Amino acid sequence: MELELIKRVYFVGAGGIGMSALARYFKKRGCQVSGYDKTRTILTTALEQEGIEITYTDDVASLSEEFLVKGNESLIVYTPAIPKNSALLNYFRDNGFDLQKRSQVLGIISKGQFCIAVAGTHGKTTTSSIIAHILTDSGFGCTAFLGGIATNYQSNFLLGDNHVVVVEADEYDRSFLTLHPDIAVITSMDADHLDIYGDASALEESFHLFAEQLKENGTLFIKQGLSVKGGITYGSGAGATVQAVNIRVENGDFVFDYTDGDFAIQGLRLTLPGKHNVENATVAIAAAFQLGITPEKVKSAIASFKGVKRRFEYIVRNEQHIYIDDYAHHPEELRACFDAVRQLYPEKKMTVIFQPHLFSRTRDFADDFAAVLSSVDELLLLDIYPARELPMEGITSEFLLNKITLSESRVYTKEEALVYIAGEQPELLVTVGAGDIDTLIQPLKNILDNA
Repeated sequence: MELELIKRVYFVGAGGIGMSALARYFKKRGCQVSGYDKTRTILTTALEQEGIEITYTDDVASLSEEFLVKGNESLIVYTPAIPKNSALLNYFRDNGFDLQKRSQVLGIISKGQFCIAVAGTHGKTTTSSIIAHILTDSGFGCTAFLGGIATNYQSNFLLGDNHVVVVEADEYDRSFLTLHPDIAVITSMDADHLDIYGDASALEESFHLFAEQLKENGTLFIKQGLSVKGGITYGSGAGATVQAVNIRVENGDFVFDYTDGDFAIQGLRLTLPGKHNVENATVAIAAAFQLGITPEKVKSAIASFKGVKRRFEYIVRNEQHIYIDDYAHHPEELRACFDAVRQLYPEKKMTVIFQPHLFSRTRDFADDFAAVLSSVDELLLLDIYPARELPMEGITSEFLLNKITLSESRVYTKEEALVYIAGEQPELLVTVGAGDIDTLIQPLKNILDNA
């Protein structure tokens, strides 16, 4: 469907981070927008406050009259997370509506635009958010569809008045292959989503295909060490074309210098901690230079970037307590998070609450999870968050705990974890996970703020 023809849009799974950004986009375009989600969340409430009607009943009776009859101006957007037996989804399918996945709609929107697409098993949300912030803060502008809430804008969607679109290119179910970027970034290719891909080689192949989607005369940036060929390498190690060098910690910020052979910027200050975030910022800077943003404006934008919700987000930071929350749910993401914590607070005891995400991911990476979780000082392990999966025999948090060598570790319910933290009052607390562990953030904040 051509973008100009779309007048009405219904979202099946409207509360997803990527889906809600699209809902905001079509609302800004003047379309009639409504949708369904299983549960009311902060995101769905925000959509309702913006004038988007959301229902929480998977029932055709909840549809407005406009969506009961197929229309050439109506688009139905759905997420793969919606169950196949969804009454709404099957109604739209059976009645010949135009159904598109979120990724396909991003392809429709970015067609004919200057598209910057950021892919990677981790790092893509932060990197795409930094790119969007540099372009916006510098006055250049862009439209951006982000996989997290950018703290500077309190939104996962930015609307610009030019033809530049920044998108997070999701590898899940190969959905990023609908995009044809002018600038592409690949941040990482660690094995993940093996429930979809089967093995790591199939996942890698999809990233190679994504790289081949680049428009003629486009620019591809590849994290140093990845197997994809034909692009510009970036990183913090010797040999990368685009480099972050002289990385150090000053007053709680990470400070570094940028060099790419054409430009050099000294003393860049980033409030996000960790070498991995310095590298994310480095490739974001390189992408901004492709659009002619000046080094002075880049340096200012990097210093003013406040991060992304649930990406190394400080919840409490006072003399008694440090509490950091992070979305990490893959062993490599956990390792990067914990390394950053150690760099900032090497003398403090690190207490971690971790909620495993997906039975299949816990099974596939059990040994890697066990190794990285054993590196903290104290571990509170929550039950596995199932998301789209049914339980798997023998795959439980106890199964994972038995592989962990850390003596100060056990499985807790969320309620038990709150009681324990209230009693122990840890000086350094980190919550990590991609499920509903975020429901603990406010209660934990209350406990530690009021200590």
